[in-house]
Amino acid sequence: MDAVIADIDRGHWPALPDEAPLEMPIQSLRHRPATRPVSVRLPSAPRGMVLRRLLVIGGAVLMTAAAANEMYKVLTAGTLTVLAVLVLALFVALFAWIALAFTSAICGFACMVCGGERRLGIARGGPLPALDTRTALLMPTYNESTARVMAGLQAIYESLASTDRLDWFDVFILSDTTDPDIWVAEEAAFLALRARTGGHNRIFYRHRRFNTERKAGNIGDWVRRFGGAYPQMLVLDADSVMSGEAIVRLAAAMAAHPDVGLIQTLPIVVNGTSLFARMQQFAGRVYGPLIAHGIAWWHGAEGNYWGHNAMIRTAAFAIHAGLPHLRGRKPFGGHILSHDFVEAALLRRGGWAVHMVPALMGSYEESPPSLPDLAVRDRRWCQGNLQHAAVLPGRGLHWISRLHLLMGIGSYITAPLWLMFLVASILISVQARFIRPDYFPAGRSLFPAWPVIDPVRAMWVFGGTMAILLVPKLLSYVALVLQPETRRGCGGGIRAFLSVLIETLVAGLIAPLTMLAQSGHVTAILLGRDAGWQPQRRDDGSMPFKEIAQLYWGHTCLGFLVGGIAWLISPYLALWMSPVVLGLALAIPLAVLTAAIAPGRALRRLGLLRIPEEERAPAELARAGSLYRELKETEATAENAFAHLTSDPILAEEHRRMLPPPRRRGQDPIDVPLLIALAHIEEADAGIAAWEAMTREERTAALCSREAFDRLRALAWQGR
Repeated sequence: MDAVIADIDRGHWPALPDEAPLEMPIQSLRHRPATRPVSVRLPSAPRGMVLRRLLVIGGAVLMTAAAANEMYKVLTAGTLTVLAVLVLALFVALFAWIALAFTSAICGFACMVCGGERRLGIARGGPLPALDTRTALLMPTYNESTARVMAGLQAIYESLASTDRLDWFDVFILSDTTDPDIWVAEEAAFLALRARTGGHNRIFYRHRRFNTERKAGNIGDWVRRFGGAYPQMLVLDADSVMSGEAIVRLAAAMAAHPDVGLIQTLPIVVNGTSLFARMQQFAGRVYGPLIAHGIAWWHGAEGNYWGHNAMIRTAAFAIHAGLPHLRGRKPFGGHILSHDFVEAALLRRGGWAVHMVPALMGSYEESPPSLPDLAVRDRRWCQGNLQHAAVLPGRGLHWISRLHLLMGIGSYITAPLWLMFLVASILISVQARFIRPDYFPAGRSLFPAWPVIDPVRAMWVFGGTMAILLVPKLLSYVALVLQPETRRGCGGGIRAFLSVLIETLVAGLIAPLTMLAQSGHVTAILLGRDAGWQPQRRDDGSMPFKEIAQLYWGHTCLGFLVGGIAWLISPYLALWMSPVVLGLALAIPLAVLTAAIAPGRALRRLGLLRIPEEERAPAELARAGSLYRELKETEATAENAFAHLTSDPILAEEHRRMLPPPRRRGQDPIDVPLLIALAHIEEADAGIAAWEAMTREERTAALCSREAFDRLRALAWQGR
């Protein structure tokens, strides 16, 4: 053992660099910070923002007013019943939501057709700029596949090396992992990554004993310990891959614009295998750029942050983005789950510009592989976005930042509103069909109050609403056709059009399932149920048929029930409700079909739902995929943490070196799981017996303590 330690000492590189602390004070939402007013125009802000916002928001308001007037005429020729008022109010709220998306998409289409807006001097192609500031690449991870994380990081690292600017970058793997087996596998994978790349002095690893405040707390811990050494940081996600060229251009743009606090890229969804994931990546690749160009055009320097694949000015983030705890109990109180929107709002409140650069290519992510996986992620996002209701009245926020928060809330509130609108529409049809009208509600009158619902006008309103929903997709297709490289990458104009039809049809059938799921999420949160935090699946989304049937049998029954009631009321109502009824009635086969890999592969062979990044994969994506397949085989045969550490003395010694300092008596809280773990070790006569007697939390505590780990290792050596 002494010889092993001596060998490690001779070639030892510390897991972390020297600390460079940076204060990160907690921000107050009740007091305005002492910074320049948010109304002051920032140097990097595009010109004409008042006119741009007037076109988008004003256009949406005018469209909503016109639609509300038409809907009013549909419901009555004179007075409104209570039920009709409810239907009208819900219609206006839902129409305003889609109208804003429509006007933004129109502007995005115009922007793309005109060649796009060159934001912050970032352009595709041309020589790479020189760098003079250091940037940290931060990879937060929480019980994720080590093969996926390390494959992506190595691909990014090698892509940066190919730019000849690697010396300006360091990589930090920031682990919040709570599973001891995955934690030790991460440490082994980290050491192997260093060995493969030679990045012993550029790739670092840190594990937190407690994942306090989750991802926001993970990043905040790094800022407080190491942020002083890095003017800029690039925040990644476990499934992120970025090209070295994109990272270098982001770093140079940040350095060249001293008023910019954050630059958000447009991550392209890739690596989809199931039908659901392939639909998501096709929609993101074809519709996403148009939407992103639109919002970037009118958001200007008051953009948003999506939590990953974004370059951030470290000092600005430290000074202004320390998240407060919200008052009250979970799910509304406590630490902020959807931290990214709030951090962007606080940065802008502090006088820093927040930009999106949708034209910059080379930023990638992955999507959930199935409807149930999307629901798991949506549950957490729903709770985080509803928390923003407590942030909305924060002092000093820019009105566009408040709009971001409001739209985040609305992205989930619209689901129960849609459900209420459908129920109210059925009830008003029941009223028209079965309830005898009161022609003289105020007594005798010369002129009776005739209840009128104009079916012809109703069809026009319905058709117009559908057009507003579908026109952005058609415009995205037109923009695709006008870009030869993208058109070829999507299989050509005809195949791309067929792909749009397939995506629109299946997405329309899935929409009622998402509506019910999100309505359930909102209801559960309003009842005070916390979402927790579960790692998400990223590969195969398939599930046993029995599990899917248990999840969606209620949707199926509801679909048949609603369809039967609608038919009994009126065949026309049944026809109008048919998309919702079909989606609900087919819930189980839809969930099975979209989660399966075979349909996705079949469509890919036919050239459908294709994207340019799989037709001709960028070098960094191809490299990440190759590494993932190679490392996944090793990951599948990995031992449990205790066996891994006892069979590899070098890993065991490196693990010990990477442990945090021991608990400070009287300052740090007592670690109860560690005390129990020590008791198990004291009573056991072998290391494996002590290990097997512990819970997962106790095992993690034991591996995080030098004292417990040394005693476990000593027991293991005695048993040999």
